Parts: sequence; C-alpha cells; structure tokens
Amino acid sequence: MYHEVTYAEIARRKRMRIILAVVVVFLCANIALAAFLSANVSRKQAAVSVREAVITASVQCAAVEGSYPSSLSHLESHYGLVINHDDYIVNYEWLADNVPPSVTVVPR
Repeated sequence: MYHEVTYAEIARRKRMRIILAVVVVFLCANIALAAFLSANVSRKQAAVSVREAVITASVQCAAVEGSYPSSLSHLESHYGLVINHDDYIVNYEWLADNVPPSVTVVPR
C-alpha cells in the first residue's frame, strides 16, 4: 500500500533535522570547551609542580652548601633540576644567602 507524504510530514521532518543539527553543534561546542578548560588546568598544575621542584632544589642546596643558590642555573647544573624553558617562564629572585628565594613560574 502506498503512503503519500503530506506537507505537514515534510515540515515535521525538516524541524527534526534542524533540531538534531543544533543539538550536535551544541554537544561539539561543549566537548571543545571542556577540552580547552582541562588543558588550561593541567598547564597551571604543571607550573605549580615546577615551582615546587625549584623550591625543593634550593632548600636541598641550602642544606648541603649552607646557603641558598644565587641563580637558577646553579640548581640546574649541580642539583639535577630540569626545567622546560620553552613552556615556562621561571622568575628566580635571590636576596641573600640566608633568605629563601622568591620563585614565580608562569606557563607560556
């Protein structure tokens, strides 16, 4: 038996296709936003880890040598500290031998 498609049926199918397309675009946008936010949080957490590694190495240096190191390069060459300078900007401010340095790490 032949079923004729009415204009109402054609309009309903068209509305359903539009609604489906809007839902798919909405879901794709949410997935992209979640991936972006997750990557941003990971980069910030990695910067915190780099800062903690620099502080730990400077405290270790102070315990071994009796004074805090005057530069970041001293920690990299003598205490095995490895920093990816392409990904992070590390600001190491040394004041005196007996004062812990100020360390700031910013992701690029």
